Amino acid sequence: MRNRTIFNDGWKFVKHAENTDDACAQKGMSVTLPHTWNAEDGQDGGNDYYRGTCWYTKKVSRKEFEVLCGAEESEAEDGTFLDGKSVWLEFEGAAMTADVYFNGIHLARHEGGYSTFRADLTGCIREENDLVVSVDNGDNDRAYPQKADFTFYGGLYRDVSLITVPESHFALGYEGAPGIRVTPEVEISGKDESGLPAGSAKVTVEAWTEGTGDGQEFRVRFSLDGQEKEAAVSGGYAKAEFDLPDARLWNGLDDPFLYKVTAELYEGDAEQDEISARFGCRKMKIDPDRGFFLNGRAYPLRGVSRHQDRAGVGNALTKEMHREDLEIIREMGANTIRLAHYQHAQYFYDLCDETGMVVWAEIPYITLHMKNGRENTLSQMRELVTQNYNHPCIVCWGLSNEITAAGGVTEDLLENHRILNELCHRLDPTRPTTMAHVFMLETDSELLSIPDIGSYNLYFGWYLGELSQNDSFFDEYHENYPDRCIGFSEYGADANPAFQSPEPKRGDYTESYQTVYHEHILDMIEKRPYLWATHVWNMFDFAADGRDEGGKHGVNQKGLVTMDRKLKKDAFYLYKAHWSSEPFVHICGRRYVNRAEDVTEVKVYSNLQEVTLSVDGKEAETKQGRYCFRFQVPISGEHRIRAAAKSERKGEELWDEISICRSEKPDPSYQFIQKGGVVNWFDKEDFDESCYSIKDTYGSLLADSRTAAIVGKLMEGAAASRGDVAESVKDNPNLIRMMSRLTLESLINQAGDVIKPEQVKAINAALQKIKKPEVDETCR
Repeated sequence: MRNRTIFNDGWKFVKHAENTDDACAQKGMSVTLPHTWNAEDGQDGGNDYYRGTCWYTKKVSRKEFEVLCGAEESEAEDGTFLDGKSVWLEFEGAAMTADVYFNGIHLARHEGGYSTFRADLTGCIREENDLVVSVDNGDNDRAYPQKADFTFYGGLYRDVSLITVPESHFALGYEGAPGIRVTPEVEISGKDESGLPAGSAKVTVEAWTEGTGDGQEFRVRFSLDGQEKEAAVSGGYAKAEFDLPDARLWNGLDDPFLYKVTAELYEGDAEQDEISARFGCRKMKIDPDRGFFLNGRAYPLRGVSRHQDRAGVGNALTKEMHREDLEIIREMGANTIRLAHYQHAQYFYDLCDETGMVVWAEIPYITLHMKNGRENTLSQMRELVTQNYNHPCIVCWGLSNEITAAGGVTEDLLENHRILNELCHRLDPTRPTTMAHVFMLETDSELLSIPDIGSYNLYFGWYLGELSQNDSFFDEYHENYPDRCIGFSEYGADANPAFQSPEPKRGDYTESYQTVYHEHILDMIEKRPYLWATHVWNMFDFAADGRDEGGKHGVNQKGLVTMDRKLKKDAFYLYKAHWSSEPFVHICGRRYVNRAEDVTEVKVYSNLQEVTLSVDGKEAETKQGRYCFRFQVPISGEHRIRAAAKSERKGEELWDEISICRSEKPDPSYQFIQKGGVVNWFDKEDFDESCYSIKDTYGSLLADSRTAAIVGKLMEGAAASRGDVAESVKDNPNLIRMMSRLTLESLINQAGDVIKPEQVKAINAALQKIKKPEVDETCR
């Protein structure tokens, strides 16, 4: 029978080696998997983390193999336990390209750092064995991802398992797939073309086998919900259909019920192998006007995106860390997760199945289209679909993310997407395909018509533009394309919890502005039910080693929770107020202690309808409302602020408290101040409007050859400091067109610390010496 053993202990890590022999000979460092070599340098900024080939080695005797494969000590003594058995190594994640060597023999190569693959050890095991795995996360032009705003950790960062099966067994050799596929067809109303009675489901179960050649009598016994059916194996394939007349539905957060189907492989009367799969009976539908439906009822998908990393750990997450992530997401009340930008751990998909999360799954075809990368997109998509087909949580397959950011829409790019789209439909006719489009992609692009449903990543109100442009973008899109399903796949604003402000502004990196941003976006979303899914970018701060901004090195700070999971930013509680039914009260600004204003605003988030504020033990004011309650509080010294609300559901009063203090002047530690302090860009009071300055639009400065070179050099330097992605997208014509409407001063303010004050002052002085074309006088 089948035996699976975790194979994580006793590995040696070697950072540099010439070949397998050299790797085995070196002392290296003892490691237990999961492991990444970028846990520290991939998160500290500078865009200089190690990308290259590293090695993992492991010595295992035949006796050790036999014990690991299920033999008793006595059975392992004669060295025959593995005779007639197949032995496989399963790697759940090796980033990014891996080569597996066993006793000097090259057994497998895998390009793609996020999916499962296996290597067949059958017949290769000796008395003493050397297992060597080279793993490469270096730059190349064929394996995705290569350009993206996150760290490409290298390593064996998920579990490795040893699988032992009889010679005749369920398939292990195809695309890392489980060897069993379950397709439920659900009838909700009894009115569909399926002809099935209302409330019923027809379940098709398919299994693939190896070592069951023609001429031999093999059969598969399938078991589901008390029913058993048998099917003969033909050409390594068997199939059965079950009827569930009163199917219990997988009903999202309300009732994520899972069935289990078992497949047993027999040769005559002798059982050879057994596998099982969990699945859910559900029906998903997306309407261009009314959004997402689950099992016939409107079920707006409102949630977050997630990256698989953590401070000090990188992407080598434990199961406990995966569970904690999902618990935090569930606390907030989200019902959907975009698992970006690659295939995540099987364990996390399992958790989403169990808890009712609806998942967007995708491959890392991102930012930069590579002509030599087509086959890699196809192989990663085959693995994503075949390995995850049975998960009821998955709603769609994502073809790519912001793939036009670093270049235009070419015929090669379009063809790549058409082939990917067709592949998804061939492998899985039950789910739609989707894409996440970068905000500067024109809505009339041919690319938008390829997937079944679409989504846009918009950052108006953060990177550029005004918050209201998010509203108008979707209104115009829906009016122009009323038959298309559109979603909101990314939106967010960076926030360093150390920074606070009574007057938050775009680009200040304050926790305060992040709440202002998300208050607007949430209101916008709730007024547009046609948005089939919305995903905050991001649930957690994550590593992007090329970033150096907002007071943090190597971190994208758009998360609602810090990268170590220890601090929930105020915006987390805004979403909890909107989405969670668990009563609570939260006072914002607890990290904004020293306040220089005479009257300060105290903002409270709650999903209760009435909140009472008390100051120093005395009731100040009671307000009724929804989600957000604002109070104006005079302050003169140290104060204890308390917000309370009665929960009829819990039968008790819920409350939260913070302490604040009146200070004579603003606390500079709350402000993100560039080195050199605040600078007046204009030395003279008699600013000359007839000459150029940073107050002119970026477009007008680019249009004049005399000023274009000046601002071009400035913006190139700013893009370079943001990392690879910003550097690669800076020449995108649609992005330039959007930026052209803004003043250079507003773009500089948004750039924050990447453009130094002395640079701005020097550039402004240079621009003030250049006369605008419509003026004849010489500028001073």
